Amino acid sequence: MIFAQPYYLFLVLLLIPAWVWYYLKRKKRYASLQVSNTFVFQKQKPGWKNHLQHLPIVLRSLAFTLLVIVLARPQSVDSWRNTTTEGIDIVLALDISTSMLAEDLKPNRLEAAKSIASSFIAGRDNDNIGLVVFAAESFTQCPLTTDHAVLMNLFGSIQSGMIEDGTAIGLGLANAVSRIKESQAKSKVIILLTDGTNNRGEIDPITAAELAKTFGIRVYTIGVGTIGKAPYPFRTANGVVYQNIDVVIDEEPLKQIAGMTGGVYFRATDNTKLQGIYQEIDQLEKTKIEVQEYSKREEEYRPFALWALFLLVLEFSLRLFVLRSLP
Repeated sequence: MIFAQPYYLFLVLLLIPAWVWYYLKRKKRYASLQVSNTFVFQKQKPGWKNHLQHLPIVLRSLAFTLLVIVLARPQSVDSWRNTTTEGIDIVLALDISTSMLAEDLKPNRLEAAKSIASSFIAGRDNDNIGLVVFAAESFTQCPLTTDHAVLMNLFGSIQSGMIEDGTAIGLGLANAVSRIKESQAKSKVIILLTDGTNNRGEIDPITAAELAKTFGIRVYTIGVGTIGKAPYPFRTANGVVYQNIDVVIDEEPLKQIAGMTGGVYFRATDNTKLQGIYQEIDQLEKTKIEVQEYSKREEEYRPFALWALFLLVLEFSLRLFVLRSLP
């Protein structure tokens, strides 16, 4: 137990002058009477009220002390502890090129990928998860973390057009590898999602896959897009115009990447299949990792406040109904 504002505890010292004042007031309250003999009073025993005459000031003092403790804000002590939990390290590598705006998945490929991946993240509380995005270039949106609230916020801010358009699958995979290669987890996984062919970047996808294999990283690849044609929104001077465009996914390199690294290639032609893919990946083996847990401060003033209120009500009732005296 600690106090957030311990300097308020000095207010308890005010009880000293309060008790001095009470003593002096009691001494002057009654008039004195001289008698020649006190023999007649010696057999008189003090009544029960006489034993309770100082109880109100005691109760008031205790209530005051409790209120001072409330002002000082008692709190439970913060603590850090290392715990071992089950989990794996995962990096999501997400294609955010403009082709991901095609609407064969609803509302479009990118938003469907974000929504389903977010559900996947929410179901893996103990995993270290990171996020890499790529188009013509690639950057890390979020490094490996167990703070999934931060990850989800960064995930929600992803938009197509954040970086130069294109599809650099090899560069995106290489960036993801660099983010997870130092992990000590037994299971290191990259989930690579794209809807196109590699047409940008200086790193070939197969070269990036060999790098992943070297570091013992399994890569699960997902090709997103229906079979045939997909509606794509083109912005014109007259508004958005939809045209059906051919869906072209170079599946062979994606299959090779998965095969070389011990992963699996999936084809997601609609939202249901994409969700099923993430559910299948969710069945991956888990390994023990060490995480640092933080227990937040808890305010502990409520019991003191309730006891103070009880004592004040009790003191008031005693003075009003039990120890009431005439002027």
